[in-house]
Order: sequence, then C-alpha cells, then structure tokens
Amino acid sequence: MMSVDVPLNDQKLITLGRVTGLYGVRGWVKVFSDTDPREGIADYSEWLLKRQHGWQRIAVESGRKQGKSIVVKLAGVDDRDQAATLSGCEIAVTRDQFATTKPGEYYWIDLEGLKVVTTDGVELGIVDHLFETGANDVLVVREEESGARERLIPYVPGEVVTEVDLQERRMIVDWDPEF
Repeated sequence: MMSVDVPLNDQKLITLGRVTGLYGVRGWVKVFSDTDPREGIADYSEWLLKRQHGWQRIAVESGRKQGKSIVVKLAGVDDRDQAATLSGCEIAVTRDQFATTKPGEYYWIDLEGLKVVTTDGVELGIVDHLFETGANDVLVVREEESGARERLIPYVPGEVVTEVDLQERRMIVDWDPEF
C-alpha cells in the first residue's frame, strides 16, 4: 500500500468516520461511522483516508457489522501491520459519491450553508448544521453578519420548511423571526 497525495480539484470532502482499530490478522480495520445506518460507510466503493502527507484514495473490498462495530477490508491492506498504519485516519468521500435523492429529500450537507428566509421575507441567517431529536431534525441557524444569534428551527418539510432551493442556496421557513 502506497500513500499518494490525491488531487481533489476543489471537490468538497465529507467526513464519514475514522479508523479506530484493528480486526484480526488479515488487514481488516474497525471503523467509527457517522453514516445512517452505521454500516452504510462500507457501501462506498472508494474512500479517501487522511494520512500524514495528505489524502489517500483506497478501494473498499468488503465491510460488515461485527457485533457493535463496523469492520472493513481495504484493498492493499493485507496484514495487521499494514492495517495498524491506518489507525486514527479520517474517512471521507466526495459529494458526488452520494446516492441520488428523491425530489424533496436532501442530505444534511446540502442544507448546510443555505440562507434561511421567512415566508414574509425576513432573513434569519445561514444553516450552520443540523442535529437529530426524537421527533424531528433541527436546523441550527446563525445570523449571517455577527453569528451571535442562534435559532433552532424544526426541520419539518411542508409545515415549517416551505421551500428548499439548492440552486439559489435558499430555504424558506414559516417561522416567527422573534422566536
């Protein structure tokens, strides 16, 4: 396995997890996954691993749930010593590796950075990030200028979120700007 700097041509990288340890003696690694479902990280045919000298492109040969862990076999990693060199590496993919969504469905990464405007035209800020609750996902919206004010807006399409326009980088919400 050779470490190579990967020219990314300004592609946005999305971090999906990291290598956390070793599994067995044949080069398998344990990974922590931020995907949902967790084992979905193994569905990508190729990862980018953040190594000491840059990003390395590596093919995913196989992966599965193993107890509470996810274990993965990577191309060219054939023994425990090679796998040990990957411990702690971040795992990323490029946005174009994501599956196509149905109309009205969005990846969180696509919503981050959108300008949020009320149905009355009041600008609330920019989507900083999202998080899950038991009932629904929540948008964290920060004021564009100062970033001082933070609003938590439920991501409920058709009720609170009335429109998402990825081309215009805008989301329209039915929300009281004073709340």
